[in-house]
Amino acid sequence: MPDLANVDDGERSGSLANLQVRSRGRNLVFGRAVGHNGAMQVSVVATVYNEQKSIGRLLASLAEQTRLPDEVVICDGGSTDETVRLIREWAEAQGGCLGEVKVFVEPGANISRGRNAAIACAAGPLIAVTDAGVRLDKDWLKNLTAPWDGAPQDAAEPLAAAGFFVPDCRGVFETAMAATVLPLVDDIDPERFLPSSRSVAFLKSAWSAAGGYPEWLDYCEDLIFDFRLNALAAEGNSAFVWRPDALAHFRPRSSLRSFWLQYYRYARGDGKADLWRKRHAVRYAVYLVGLPILGMLLWKGGVARLFGLAGLLAGTVAYFGRPWQRLHALSTRLTRAERWASYLLPPLIRLVGDLAKMAGYPPGLLWRWRNRARKEIYWRRLLGKTDALTD
Repeated sequence: MPDLANVDDGERSGSLANLQVRSRGRNLVFGRAVGHNGAMQVSVVATVYNEQKSIGRLLASLAEQTRLPDEVVICDGGSTDETVRLIREWAEAQGGCLGEVKVFVEPGANISRGRNAAIACAAGPLIAVTDAGVRLDKDWLKNLTAPWDGAPQDAAEPLAAAGFFVPDCRGVFETAMAATVLPLVDDIDPERFLPSSRSVAFLKSAWSAAGGYPEWLDYCEDLIFDFRLNALAAEGNSAFVWRPDALAHFRPRSSLRSFWLQYYRYARGDGKADLWRKRHAVRYAVYLVGLPILGMLLWKGGVARLFGLAGLLAGTVAYFGRPWQRLHALSTRLTRAERWASYLLPPLIRLVGDLAKMAGYPPGLLWRWRNRARKEIYWRRLLGKTDALTD
């Protein structure tokens, strides 16, 4: 596949053998592409890989948007199931109501490469990114693009907008998982929030200026891209307009095994990108130093045991208090017995997640050391930032 970042739209369309298109007429006003109701033209972008069981949720929610996308661009990383066929059948069924629907396959592409290829192929000056497997709220795109659609023509356009994601829980385990690992909207500081690319929008020109998603990373790539976008904003300001009403619903991991693998990969990505050093250091210190000391105090008895119990109680409240508070808000659909059962799971989920991170971080650091000659891994230097952002 050619380097899509360096070819124009006509060349892109001709170079993609697997491209499927449904088109509608466009017009330009002062060089600004205009889509529905005179609003800025927006391309929705997603990457997929073996998503035949979950892709239907995303596609159905895209078709039900109150602000329809002017274009949908999907890059498949080489699925071996029926994902691509399902997407193409869905595109055919839309009959052009979503504008262009582009589907192409790039075997072996990681999520960063897939997003960059899809964005390079997109026509819209405004890009909205989401993931396979999510279900978008019907007002997702309308709310996510509101900072641009409502801006005066002569006003400075925002660089990006940060939507939010909420758990779509089924049963006791998924509810406990969501409460343990996912923030609620009240937990978010808009000035410091780094959005997941499940729900984010940005100018295509900002994506280009930021250098796109880092293709040397297979996980945590959206965090590095967020930092790159923030580097384009005025000093000390966030590039993202906070849009908590632009909601993407997704299911948390449904088993400890899949959760372990997810967090192992996240931590490996942290090691590769040199992210969150202090957080990982604190975790190792707690498990390898703090817990053994507490165990010794509890074993000794007497006054030492009292100190050990006090430390254990304080640690329990500090570590599990917020997940239990979230459970109170998320478990309203559970029966009373299920709610009580769900309160027992956060300690186990935390333990599995922490062990997965402790196992995944060293391989990431090892990869970074082996690839230390690659300039792109020193992304902080390229942004002119200090380590304070990601310690």
